[in-house]
Amino acid sequence: MRRGPWIIVALAILTPAIAAGSVPAASAASAGGWTWPVVGPIIQTFDPPDTPYGSGHRGVDIAAAVGTTVVAPAGGTVTFAGPVGGYLFLTIDHGGGLSSTYSWLSEKLVRKGDRVLQGQPVASTGWGHPGAPIPHLHLGVKLDGAYVDPLSYLGPISLATFVRLAPFG
Repeated sequence: MRRGPWIIVALAILTPAIAAGSVPAASAASAGGWTWPVVGPIIQTFDPPDTPYGSGHRGVDIAAAVGTTVVAPAGGTVTFAGPVGGYLFLTIDHGGGLSSTYSWLSEKLVRKGDRVLQGQPVASTGWGHPGAPIPHLHLGVKLDGAYVDPLSYLGPISLATFVRLAPFG
């Protein structure tokens, strides 16, 4: 069996990213088996604040082109969909004290009170945090009102979604 050099290139690119935690590994823990709301590498990880009002990063940033469709990671009820400070935000209550938030959107496809199913389109991505150099979706997760690491709820993602193989030479 002939192995192309593209495998080596893909491994060389992805191995450091996986080790650094910027690309989710296929064996990532999944408390709820959630679907990824967008597919892309993690460009900013969860950094919980020391105090409820302290600095930190209350979610993860997933790189995605502006206008990428955001899907509900799990079923639930939309509890907020609208502007905050001139930017669009969305919150889905998944029950059991668990909710997810989506920040810096360019378009909302659902309204407050709508029931959504896992994988249903709910919004389109915007640029991301103001001043950020890479467009992205900010995903936050709250359990009983406290922010928790979203990666604990997202199911595994296939590396095939990041790798495009093509013949070499």
